[in-house]
Amino acid sequence: MPLKRASRGRTKGGKGSSGVVQCTNCGQTVPKDKAKKVTSRLNLVEHTLAKELRAQGAYIASPTVLKWYCISCAIHFKILKIRSADSRRKRGKLR
Repeated sequence: MPLKRASRGRTKGGKGSSGVVQCTNCGQTVPKDKAKKVTSRLNLVEHTLAKELRAQGAYIASPTVLKWYCISCAIHFKILKIRSADSRRKRGKLR
């Protein structure tokens, strides 16, 4: 039977079970090597206020937020794009 993807949709390799994570959006349980990880910074202070504080020499912390998405949510939020059969096999950056 032919394979749709060379990696079978995962980055597992030969390492066995990889654990699971929950999708941030829908709560679906997804294998960790199949889920898409997105890191973003969280602004705790409004932009104009932050600009004034930085001018005075203050340090403003902006913690990073880690989000995991299942494939369907990643496509919905345009983190992933649907690719043709030929381009699925190509290795490289998607974004």
